[in-house]
Amino acid sequence: MKKTALTILGTVVIAAAAGGFAALSVNNYLAAKGGYERRALSFSQNDTTSEWGNSLPEAGNHFTAYQAEQYPDLTYAAENAVKAVVNIESIREVQYGGSSRGYGYDPFYEFFGIPYGGGRGYGEPQTREQKSGGSGVIISPDGYIVTNNHVIEEATKLKVKLNDGRLFDAKLIGTDPTTDVALIKIEGEDLPTLPFGDSDDLRLGEWVLAIGSPFNLQSTITAGIVSAKARQLGVIAEEAPIESFIQTDAAVNPGNSGGALVNTRGELVGINTVIKSSTGSYIGYSFAVPETIVRKVVMDLKEYGVVQRAMLGVRYRAIDDQFIEEQGEELGIKKTGGLYVFSVEEGSAAAEAGLRKGDIITAIDGVKTNDASVLLEKIAQKRPNDKVTISFDRNGSDKKVDVVLKNRVGKAEPVTRDTMDIAEALGGKFAEVNERMCQKLEIRGGVQVVSIKRDGLLGRSGVKEGFVITYINDRLVTSISDLQRMSDKVQTIDGVYPNGQAVRYVIVQ
Repeated sequence: MKKTALTILGTVVIAAAAGGFAALSVNNYLAAKGGYERRALSFSQNDTTSEWGNSLPEAGNHFTAYQAEQYPDLTYAAENAVKAVVNIESIREVQYGGSSRGYGYDPFYEFFGIPYGGGRGYGEPQTREQKSGGSGVIISPDGYIVTNNHVIEEATKLKVKLNDGRLFDAKLIGTDPTTDVALIKIEGEDLPTLPFGDSDDLRLGEWVLAIGSPFNLQSTITAGIVSAKARQLGVIAEEAPIESFIQTDAAVNPGNSGGALVNTRGELVGINTVIKSSTGSYIGYSFAVPETIVRKVVMDLKEYGVVQRAMLGVRYRAIDDQFIEEQGEELGIKKTGGLYVFSVEEGSAAAEAGLRKGDIITAIDGVKTNDASVLLEKIAQKRPNDKVTISFDRNGSDKKVDVVLKNRVGKAEPVTRDTMDIAEALGGKFAEVNERMCQKLEIRGGVQVVSIKRDGLLGRSGVKEGFVITYINDRLVTSISDLQRMSDKVQTIDGVYPNGQAVRYVIVQ
């Protein structure tokens, strides 16, 4: 990069010198012609001066008067907010080896049946620490810190370094993978904090600061503007992700994850989470979880230990140009705007409120829903039993209805760690079993475990990836939706591995 920059600069200097030489030559040539051209040039210059007069042109009446005190000074926000942004070191214990193809494998020993490794046991797994870095934001004087779930996921130890250099061990309070938000805590008193702002009040073009530890450079501050709101990117790899990102052009790089996005008043308006880049580093776009979602998730985790996820109970799609092109004629829809309801789940909040297939949702609590992420964000701010007002179009008639939201299992009361929906309690990712595997394993259906989180029920019970769950608490499981409708405390898990081995796991809490 340096060589390229120097080459460009060298080119610019040479070009400038050449241009100066050319101008001097032309001037000498004109002088030799007797001064006519010089007088013509002088006349042109004086003509321009007389046209504009001695003053600069004034702004037209469509400009706002410039008042310096009303324009942002970013130093106040930067110098105050940086004190509450921390560096997080996430330490994971990972195993390596444990396989005949592990480190230092020699086929000679295997061929002759000789134990490998000098009597330590062939393929014995080893453990080592794997470290990664991220950022977090102190939100209470007694040490609660909000960060991203992916910063602390599967960590066995968490260390926090404050802006003033102090080091703390941290404990995990709770996580919400569907929004990529997590809450941790350090033991301290009178710690510097960041107050919550209001991300709903952010305006396009408004100045914001990103603060974090990119590439382990703690307390780095970058500035940019709000480029867009309510962005959906499809980057959260969960069953029912909630994405409504604030897009900015503040420079964000690996290590900024979990750090603060603040407004010019030094208030927290988002948690920096994602870079959209072809290189893995910043190239102009960064994204933050809005404060409205962060605040609600943090309150839930602190109060209940789990997130109170409200559900409307509809499947929908934004009516945009592509929708009109693909389905507009068939459905009789000619103009863009709103969310087309494809289905309403039986027994859901939407069903009880009277919403139907074919309705077009136009607003929620008075906010237009031309983008699917707007509805997602508004529902994500609510708890079960909260009420929202849905505006919708039905066959050309505008209607409104109040909807009392429910949780994922169709109830209105809050959930706890013991009664949280089973899909979250199990701690893993799942896929539905296809017909071919059902025939092979002689089962009616099931849910296959694709990955396992160490701190979930599956991880603590010794379940391995690939296991097909067929019963939980002796209730039949044939699909992921069956998991989502369960809320009882898990006591037993029955299923079968792809090799045909049937296993029952008895869960010890």
